[in-house]
Amino acid sequence: MLSAASRPYIDASVPVLREHGLAITRHFYASMFEAHPELRNLFNMGNQASGAQQQSLASAVFAYAANIDNAAALGPVLERIVHKHVSVGITPSHYPIVGRHLLGAIKDVLGDAATPELIAAWDEAYWLLAGELIAAEARLSERTHAPLGTLRELVVADVDRETDHIVSYYLRTPEGGSPGEFSPGQYVSVSVTLPDGLQQRRQYSLSDAPDAPHWRITVKREDAADTKPAGQVSNWLHAHLKAGDRILVSPPYGEFTTPLDAARPLVLLSAGVGITPMMSMVAALAAKGSRREIVFAHAARHGSHVALRRHLAFAATQLPHLSVATFFETPQSSEREGTDYSFAGRMDISRLALPANADYLLCGPVPFMQTQWRALRDAGVPAERLHREVFGPDALDHLL
Repeated sequence: MLSAASRPYIDASVPVLREHGLAITRHFYASMFEAHPELRNLFNMGNQASGAQQQSLASAVFAYAANIDNAAALGPVLERIVHKHVSVGITPSHYPIVGRHLLGAIKDVLGDAATPELIAAWDEAYWLLAGELIAAEARLSERTHAPLGTLRELVVADVDRETDHIVSYYLRTPEGGSPGEFSPGQYVSVSVTLPDGLQQRRQYSLSDAPDAPHWRITVKREDAADTKPAGQVSNWLHAHLKAGDRILVSPPYGEFTTPLDAARPLVLLSAGVGITPMMSMVAALAAKGSRREIVFAHAARHGSHVALRRHLAFAATQLPHLSVATFFETPQSSEREGTDYSFAGRMDISRLALPANADYLLCGPVPFMQTQWRALRDAGVPAERLHREVFGPDALDHLL
C-alpha cells in the first residue's frame, strides 16, 4: 500500500501526467534505448516508430496514478500485463532499468516541478507496482513450468492461405506431435530475427481446438496505412515462413478464456482477425459435442476478408445450438445479403437475437470493442459478463 506521505504527490500528479505524459514517455524510451539498445528486442519497434507505444504508456501511467487505490480496476489490467510480460520475455532484471529511466524522464521533463518529494513518491509507487508484477510473473512461470522468456522450436507442418491478407500456420513439435495443451482464447509469442538483426516477438491467438494434433496461428499481414508502418513480423512471416521451416514460439499465455462446460449461453463478437480466439473456442466446443447455446457474430469489410470460414462451417455441423451472423461493411457486388452474409453495414447488436444471461466475449480493433461494449452495457448486460481481448499498444490504456 502506498504510504500516506507519498499519496498526496501521486494524487497531484494526475493532472500533470495528463498534460505531460506523452513528453515523459517519449523521453523515457529515447534515453532507455540509448543506454540499453538490447532492449529494442523486447519492445514492438513498429509501435515505437508510429508513436503508438509512447502514447499507450503515457495513458497507462496516468491510469495507474488515477486508480492507485482502486484494486478492482487495476487487478484485471495487471493480470493482462503479467501474461504479456511473460510472453515477451520480461524478467526481474529489467525492472530497475525501466524504473531508473522512467523516473529520470519525469525529472527531466517536469524540471523544477519534479521536487525530491515527488520523485520519491513515484519511486515508491513504481516499486509497489513492479513488486506485484514480478511476484505474479514468477507465479505464472511456475504454473506453466516454463522459465521466464522461454521459447521452443516448432516446425511449420502446413501453411493455409485463408485470404489475400491472412494465412494460417500449423505448428508441430520436431517429432511431429502436438506442442501441448492450452485454453481456447490463449495466444503464443512468435519470435523472428528481421533482416537488420533486430529480434521481435508478436502475439498471435491460437485458432484451433486444444485437442487438435497441432497448434494453429492465423496471421493477418499488416500493411502500412497513414502514419502506421507496415507490420514487421507479420510481413516477414507472410514473405518467408513456409512448410518445413522451424520457428521459435513461447508457451501459451493469456486470460481471455471462458469455461467450456458452463451452462450459460455464450455470445462471441469479433471483427477482422479477432475471429481467431473465437474459432478456438467454437472448435473446442464442437469437439466436446456441446449443446450450449452460442451466438457467433463477426464483422468484416466483405467476404474476402473473412478467415477460417470453412472451419466455422464445419463447427456449425457439430453444434446444434450455434447461430452465426456476419456483418459486411462494404459487401462486394457479387455477394448477396441473406446468402453470403447476414447484414450489410457495421455490427449492430440490435439485429441479433441475444440470449438472456449470456457471457459475452469481444475481440477485434479497439474502436469496434468500445462500440460493442457500450451497446451491450446500454442493453443492460452487466459488466461482469463482458470480456475482451486486446493486443498491441492499446492493450493497457483502454482497460481502465
